[in-house]
Amino acid sequence: MSKLVVRGRGNVEVTPESAGWSHVGFEVVSLRRGDRIGREIGDRELCAVLLSGSADVSSARGRWQGVGSRTSVFDGTPDAVYLPPGDGVEVTATTDRCEVAFCWAPAENGVEPALIKASEIKPFQRGSGRTQRTIHNILMEDRPAESLLVTEVLTPAGNWSSYPPHKHDTDDPPRETYLEETYYHRTARPEGFAVQLVYTDDRSLDEAIQVRDGDVVLVPRGYHPVAAGPGYDLYYLNVMAGPVRRWLITTDADHRWQLD
Repeated sequence: MSKLVVRGRGNVEVTPESAGWSHVGFEVVSLRRGDRIGREIGDRELCAVLLSGSADVSSARGRWQGVGSRTSVFDGTPDAVYLPPGDGVEVTATTDRCEVAFCWAPAENGVEPALIKASEIKPFQRGSGRTQRTIHNILMEDRPAESLLVTEVLTPAGNWSSYPPHKHDTDDPPRETYLEETYYHRTARPEGFAVQLVYTDDRSLDEAIQVRDGDVVLVPRGYHPVAAGPGYDLYYLNVMAGPVRRWLITTDADHRWQLD
């Protein structure tokens, strides 16, 4: 099995240590009504995304009740809570089924805590035809944070996404920024699948990964397009972080003509 995929149905976790990098951490936890979990924040900042169901979220920096706005990742935009470095966070499920994604990155100070409401996240389309997909920017450059970048993408069955292929593995702003990235994949049908390529120009990294519902793909470097299997709508949650909080990319020269 590829070292770039973490298999997961239900709970799944990626740490900088397990991924072999420095910036991005990611975890998904499934809860039932009344379940309570806590996580230390320490010298990181956190974006907690309610994938499905709702929960109460509390910390020394604030308390938010009934966070969560959808029954599944395919049902509208999410609620999320941003927290800067500090003591910790506690999440208590308030619905029979609740899924929470913890998105982490190192931070010294972070910014003020915030509830990001689903109504504040405006879906938009990227691509056309067989590359059309819907974007939900949760914590991108239009919202403050120190390191984290978080977004969701919904790709119709049979379509390509993260396309044309692009990369962000070179620390050379304003041309390109170095950003580690995780892709947390969900399929609208549990038996569904997608394919994600991760490759470099010299093909020293060149993988085609079969993605199943709940899997996380690690993108330490290289281009990383995704194809949703016919019949299987695809969702993924991206978490990115690096030395500079800007999403500056380079498109694969072989496919750049498709941007015209």
